[in-house]
Amino acid sequence: MTVRSAGQSWALDIALAQGGFDALHPAAKGTMEQLGHDHTDFDKVFAQVKSGAMLPKAWATVAAQAEERAAHHEVGGYARTAADLYVRAAVMWGRAQYSIFDADDPRKMAFRERCNHCVARLGALRDDRVRRVVLDFEGKKIYALLHLPAGEVRDAPAVLLGPGMDMIKEDYIYAAERYYTSHGIVALSIEGPGQGESRASGLTVDLTNYERAISRYLDFLSDLPEVDAQRIGMFGISMSGYWGLRAAATDSRLAAMAGFEGVTGDFETIFGRAQPTFKSNYMYMAGYADEDLFDAELARRMPLGDLVADITCPVFMGIGEFDELTQLEQALATYERVRAPKEMRVYENEFHPLGGTAAEVFRFGAEWLERALAGELSTPGRDVRHYVHDDGRTTDGTACPSWWLGTTPRQIAEAADSAASAT
Repeated sequence: MTVRSAGQSWALDIALAQGGFDALHPAAKGTMEQLGHDHTDFDKVFAQVKSGAMLPKAWATVAAQAEERAAHHEVGGYARTAADLYVRAAVMWGRAQYSIFDADDPRKMAFRERCNHCVARLGALRDDRVRRVVLDFEGKKIYALLHLPAGEVRDAPAVLLGPGMDMIKEDYIYAAERYYTSHGIVALSIEGPGQGESRASGLTVDLTNYERAISRYLDFLSDLPEVDAQRIGMFGISMSGYWGLRAAATDSRLAAMAGFEGVTGDFETIFGRAQPTFKSNYMYMAGYADEDLFDAELARRMPLGDLVADITCPVFMGIGEFDELTQLEQALATYERVRAPKEMRVYENEFHPLGGTAAEVFRFGAEWLERALAGELSTPGRDVRHYVHDDGRTTDGTACPSWWLGTTPRQIAEAADSAASAT
């Protein structure tokens, strides 16, 4: 835990007590619903939470209720109802285990076992179309869930579903079925180094091993008879928007990359100015206890810089205008450095969760990838930009907010550099 995180934990507790989850992540409930959380479950959890210490109990309590109801319906022969409830239970057991940051805490393992049980029951009830995947990776293991379309599938497009740093592979079960497998697309929801079971098995994240893990997942998908190895893309949220861009720059087998809320700025924003839990979480993922060492060895080396210029596949970037983890002008600057066919949408007045547009974002990202993997968006020089107003309008041709009055990210960056030099 960082010094700032320990010292400001009381402020986070007050925010939770007064405003619930929305106080920490505005409008995030919409995003959580896209990750398989029923809004009634979500409300029951946060009705019990007045401080961060209460989160594991609340998630576990409501998860157990959903699992018990699922088992009841399974015994009664109502397989589809049971399966839906097992998804709800799985994602809540996942939240419960995530809320405990001590990898050796036996409660964390107990919650993980319940999550795995719910996923196993879900797979059995859905004709083995949800399958657990464990791969060897650099002396350790990485974990994923394979989601297959119904019926006989051969040479289909596939999409890697990349979680944010505080997400797990189970968070994509609902989205995988709704947006991918129902459209004949194979999906693989992954956990990279530092995440979920991969972290629990001792695999921490460093500067480059996440993209190597993505390459290992590409190996796995390419060997499946269900998958066309030439049509594999990636959908990434938050840190996977960052990791996905790194992977696209280093492994040409990735045929398309769509990222939302990608952390593509200077990392001082996420690690120095945002809620201190973000830095604490990432230090845990990276296996650091010394904050100064973390800053020197990893954080300062993380910005993408010109690496994105090496990307050759179509790229999509979507971000909220007031994303608290990446300054918009920095995200736009990263976009400018991409030379591959590209597209960007900025969502007016949205924060990091993109909760107000979550259903649109998940659907659009899947459809964009489907078109990109079909070769429709690969025209050299393609550069499509939109500013999406919260009143339903869309300004085409620019991703800059209208209130900037024509000011460009380059001008903003030059002014900031000039001010820094003067001091």
